[in-house]
Amino acid sequence: MELVLPPPITRHRINAEQFHTMAEVGMFVPGERVELIEGEIIDMAPIGSFHCGNVGWLTQTFAEIIRGEAIVWVQNALRLSPTVEVYPDLALLKPRADFYRTAHPGPDDVLLVVEVADSSSAYDRGIKADLYARYAIPEYWIVDIPARMIRFHRSPVAGRYTDITATETPGPTSVPGLAGISVDLTGTFG
Repeated sequence: MELVLPPPITRHRINAEQFHTMAEVGMFVPGERVELIEGEIIDMAPIGSFHCGNVGWLTQTFAEIIRGEAIVWVQNALRLSPTVEVYPDLALLKPRADFYRTAHPGPDDVLLVVEVADSSSAYDRGIKADLYARYAIPEYWIVDIPARMIRFHRSPVAGRYTDITATETPGPTSVPGLAGISVDLTGTFG
């Protein structure tokens, strides 16, 4: 009997411009949370109230200490490549006079990315950490709600973070790229 193999699975990958065109023509339900990861559209988990509250608290906390030294970017697009567009919960960007009105920020514009992980903890620790390291995002923090800890990913080298630590007792933490500025993360979990 001859073994018949199924045809290989082919995927139709898209770029960020096509992704935006799809949104403009209404291919996504309004408010639907999706990201473009290596040319594939990925559905994101819904956001719960504790997640929302944490994003709000972090936004206010960072805004109070940054004071014009960086741009606090909340759940907005980061274009990491022509086929990768993500919407992290919070990012700190290098200041730019136009506030990124003329183009989405790219990897070179990012000081820090923060993801608040509730049901997405494994995804944020795996796929997202690998993605941010591959695009040399200098620092990536995960506020891991189920574990009640903050995970710090620093020093990307050759597509991997070389310094990964975590704390269950967050406190004052240096803000990457902003010498002498630290943020007090003590109230992260309420």
